[in-house]
Amino acid sequence: MKYGFGRWSILLVVFVCILSCIDDAPRGPVVLVRSEKLLDRVGSELQTFLRAGNFKIDFSQLKYDVELHKIVYKTTYKGEDITASALVGLPKKIDAAVPMISFQHGTIAAHSQAPTAVPLNSTELILYTALASPGFISVVPDFIGFGESKSILHPYYVEQYTASAIADALVAAAELAAEKGVDFNSKLFLAGYSQGGYATMATHKFIEQEGLPGFDLVASFPASGGYDVKAMQEYFFSLATYDQPFFLGYVAMAYRTTYNWTQPLTDFFQEPYASRMPALFNGANDGNQINAQLTTSIPNLVNSDLLKNIDSDARYKYIVDAFEENSLVAWAPKVKLYLYHGDADVTVPFNNSVISYNKLLANGASQDVVSFTVLPGKDHFTGVVPYIENFLPTMLALKEQ
Repeated sequence: MKYGFGRWSILLVVFVCILSCIDDAPRGPVVLVRSEKLLDRVGSELQTFLRAGNFKIDFSQLKYDVELHKIVYKTTYKGEDITASALVGLPKKIDAAVPMISFQHGTIAAHSQAPTAVPLNSTELILYTALASPGFISVVPDFIGFGESKSILHPYYVEQYTASAIADALVAAAELAAEKGVDFNSKLFLAGYSQGGYATMATHKFIEQEGLPGFDLVASFPASGGYDVKAMQEYFFSLATYDQPFFLGYVAMAYRTTYNWTQPLTDFFQEPYASRMPALFNGANDGNQINAQLTTSIPNLVNSDLLKNIDSDARYKYIVDAFEENSLVAWAPKVKLYLYHGDADVTVPFNNSVISYNKLLANGASQDVVSFTVLPGKDHFTGVVPYIENFLPTMLALKEQ
């Protein structure tokens, strides 16, 4: 049977219409795999809790009730597709489009410490929930190695998998917000303390250099992080004692796993500590428990040849290269970046932020873009609250611009 030109034209129009309808049809989530509602919090409850904690903030900003969700989302690790997890807070009964804040947590080692694993009545979870109450979509990633991806050893201070997993969490959070009828206005803020400060800067750098469609990064607020990883190693190796030796073991174990290093742990640590390391970082132990199985003496912990010759012996170049590759000081931010650090911090040394700040400026960053706020007299533990009290008003002001 032969079709006339008119009949072919009708079929073509129908075909085009079908394709058009398919193209215009609502699309489901691309990165989000599933979500689970965990709890609801009333804004006044959050105000009461934070008042009891003696935070010096404008409590009237905590005006929206919040529902908190756990999300599972797609990301990649070492060339493989995996799933990871995060907390997402959504403000309730809000008509206006809202921005997003992603807060990156500090160093954890136990699976039970992951944001999605802590008890629902914990102080930590209430603080995470409060991030959404001023009218934000709040995101708190677990990081690869915790929550949904706990079968993987956490890639501690590895820039690539830190930043990409957080970026994917942001996309998944936006997809959840759309599902729940919360309008995202594309404005994004990043914040985090300690390792979370490193993760915040890594994600800021990733977004500036790689882009993240649908997101407009307004500012980041990294605090008390070890941004220059090579300078951190030099600091540790200069010490006689260090009270958090599990940090050194964590980096070594993470880099060996991430980069498939085959060198024995005795190349990095002395016995009996080298043999203990794999079992210590199995997700069952927190930092204090790991520290108890190590020594605070750097000369007794670190392989003596590595301690003395890391920068001069070609055998250790692969270690130096990894530290330099994961340092966040070889770029010049163009979007507002607010650094914070307590000047009494010897855990993640204050001078690391000084070094990092000066290197960013030397690379061409403007002082109008990159600022550095010193938290006077604060160490790594007492600096948290002043940091929160400092960055929140700045972020809330930028939110309204």
